[in-house]
Amino acid sequence: MFELILLAPVHEVETLSEALEALDALSVSVEDADAQTPAEQALFGEPGMPPPKAGWEHSRMVSLFATEALARDAASVLAAQDFFAGCQLVAISPVPVQDWVRLTQSQFTPVEITPEFWIVPTWHEPPAQARQVIRLDPGLAFGTGTHPTTGMCLRWIAGQGGAGQPLGRVLDYGCGSGILAIGAAKFGAVEIDAVDIDEAAVESTRANAEANHVKLHAGLPDKAVGAYQTVLANILATPLKVLAPLLCSHVEKGGNLVLAGILERQADELKAAYLPYCQLQVHDQEDGWILMTARL
Repeated sequence: MFELILLAPVHEVETLSEALEALDALSVSVEDADAQTPAEQALFGEPGMPPPKAGWEHSRMVSLFATEALARDAASVLAAQDFFAGCQLVAISPVPVQDWVRLTQSQFTPVEITPEFWIVPTWHEPPAQARQVIRLDPGLAFGTGTHPTTGMCLRWIAGQGGAGQPLGRVLDYGCGSGILAIGAAKFGAVEIDAVDIDEAAVESTRANAEANHVKLHAGLPDKAVGAYQTVLANILATPLKVLAPLLCSHVEKGGNLVLAGILERQADELKAAYLPYCQLQVHDQEDGWILMTARL
């Protein structure tokens, strides 16, 4: 296979993407051409909300073609178009043959949550110091332990269980891969409901729970019933605000609410959304993300 690499201004990215697709590109990816420079632009968006910008001012577009001839034909056709005037052909190059499975596996190594608590892919041996291990491989559902939001939630779980404060009955709302629910089981939760709107996430949670030899109930959100001593939700700020009355209604008196997927700048709006029900506080922070908790 061959890569066709272009530079384009932001206003031509969509047109170029559509043209590349029509010219039989197998895939098109768009990156910040100024990445790793002082001009790099960090763009954060959330599902259901308008994007902060249409894209990067200077975009690097990488399209994949089955043959060199197709890539060169596409470059020739694009160069003749009026909209290509502000664009630039960078390269047409072969994609090296690789063992993609091994390459993917090499990118996922054991993740330290605490010195004694680790997330370990099945192709790795646990570190010698690991006393508690979650076995988890990358999959379709979110949550491999590498993202700061997941790590902060797992540290909170480990801190509660390790300090002898029972997690009790646990709800993992928006369970993804089930990693938080599995972590809760490892640290003494007595009953766990893990729910998600995505059927693939529910199936992933069930499979991962079985692989880690823990018991939990996974299903769609209507499976969350009654009160829980611990309610975990690692989603994003906008759905967390919408879900405030629902999530708080599931926390029993004296129970813990743990929320993640929140940027530092969103702390005040989350506090305001939950103020009718509880007083959220920032419990942890990492790489611009925060963990917020409350005791009801």
